[in-house]
Amino acid sequence: MAPALTAPVSSGSHPIVPCARVKDLGPNRFWLFDGEMTKLHHKVKNALDEARTLILGAQVLLGFAFRGFFEPGFESLSLTAKYLKVAGLGCLLLAIILMFMPAAFHRIVEYGQDSERLHRFVTSVICWALLPFALGFGIDCFVVGEKAVDRTWSIVAGGAILLLALFFWYGLEALAKKLEFGGTEMKRNETEQQLNVKIEQVLTEIRMVLPGVQALLGFQMASTMTQAFEKLPESSKQVHFSALLLIALSVIFLMTPSAYHRIVEGGEDTERFHTFASRMLIAAMIPLPVGIAAEVFVVLRKFSQSIEWPAAAAAVTMLLAWVLWFGITSLKRAKDHRQHAQELHAPA
Repeated sequence: MAPALTAPVSSGSHPIVPCARVKDLGPNRFWLFDGEMTKLHHKVKNALDEARTLILGAQVLLGFAFRGFFEPGFESLSLTAKYLKVAGLGCLLLAIILMFMPAAFHRIVEYGQDSERLHRFVTSVICWALLPFALGFGIDCFVVGEKAVDRTWSIVAGGAILLLALFFWYGLEALAKKLEFGGTEMKRNETEQQLNVKIEQVLTEIRMVLPGVQALLGFQMASTMTQAFEKLPESSKQVHFSALLLIALSVIFLMTPSAYHRIVEGGEDTERFHTFASRMLIAAMIPLPVGIAAEVFVVLRKFSQSIEWPAAAAAVTMLLAWVLWFGITSLKRAKDHRQHAQELHAPA
């Protein structure tokens, strides 16, 4: 049975959708197979979803960058930090402007239709937008560090965040492409549709976690510019800054799959990408409870003016998250593996 065909597409008033399997009907007119259109639609959807993931991470930093100029603590920044904040604001604005380009391109150039050209454009934009985002991220961490600790540690922290972001968003992908880690083939007996669903789910889960993480990061950065922060004990400022770096690490991990999917896989769905995205999501959730617990300690210490019960509350928060996220789930997986092994060895 021949595969179904879509309606013919003309290159006149509407863009042609490039496709590997088309039937030429004459000058500038093609039939597109439904299967290919479905695959292209899925690729474009994933590309736009990944751009949205990056915007979620960038928008909170942009908000902090604008708000920081109006906070009382801005006046106490060094002249260097003030100029760096201006530079960081410019980097984040450039990243946001680039990330918004696919929407305009899709509506104006492609008339809202899916095309390989749109998919390539989104991939290119994401790759370029990550660079100014990483620079702005590192600058913001430096500015916060100067308020929370001192100049030396702020330089170390800002530089470390910048280098980590560049490594996970560019270096790791370049290394993976050069060494060709893993395989791009699907698992045996796994259909392309099943793999597509799995990848959509892991990307959805990343977008589910990221808003909470970015909200916490926004609070952490904004609070350093307040007068109340200036009155905190030095140890609380140090704990706050350490928590901020842990949350920043989670953000880097959560944004890495989008870069990996675009640079290494070219937007194609592979089992290798599904495995990598899953591991990055889990990696992001490991430092997250520590960062949350540290902020619980800082807030409750300010409230109670004591150390003991804020420390206990922070420990309970961290352990509760780890037990629910990793302890119970690991036990359940181990139980499933045992049951599966018993079924395999059970007599027929």
